[in-house]
Amino acid sequence: MDVQPQKEHDWLQKLVGEWTFDSECVMGPDQPPSKNSGTESVRSLGGLWTIGEGCGEMPEGGTMRSVMTLGYDPVKQRFVGSFIASMMTHFWIYDGSLNEAGTVLTLNAEGPSFTDPATMAMYQDVIKFKSDDHRILYAKAQGPDGQWTNFMTAHYKRTK
Repeated sequence: MDVQPQKEHDWLQKLVGEWTFDSECVMGPDQPPSKNSGTESVRSLGGLWTIGEGCGEMPEGGTMRSVMTLGYDPVKQRFVGSFIASMMTHFWIYDGSLNEAGTVLTLNAEGPSFTDPATMAMYQDVIKFKSDDHRILYAKAQGPDGQWTNFMTAHYKRTK
């Protein structure tokens, strides 16, 4: 199979590199925001996929590790990927799109509801590049009313 990277694959290559991040997360209306920081190393797999391995401190103490894969499926004309982390058991499957300006990638996923983990809810991870060396990740949850609420913001700065 001879697959050539497309412009969407090229966009994903902007993620490749070494990054540090600082994040703020709000897990409930009655809880104060928690802050943490860490690192992420993103590599390319054949110019078609990116694999990001993250490591950060947990608000309660301890270390969180994560793996994010991202690619583009030209048949579906959609970005695809996955996310797993050491502090959760859910395997997140991404389906997303890039805005027309090519600056914001919105990844949709279904996962356990914050209010009732036995039921599923819709989430979005939104990646926005401010510059080649600064990107922001917004994590959002969709409420029963259909509205999206941002619960986590992480600023990533390239170190190399």
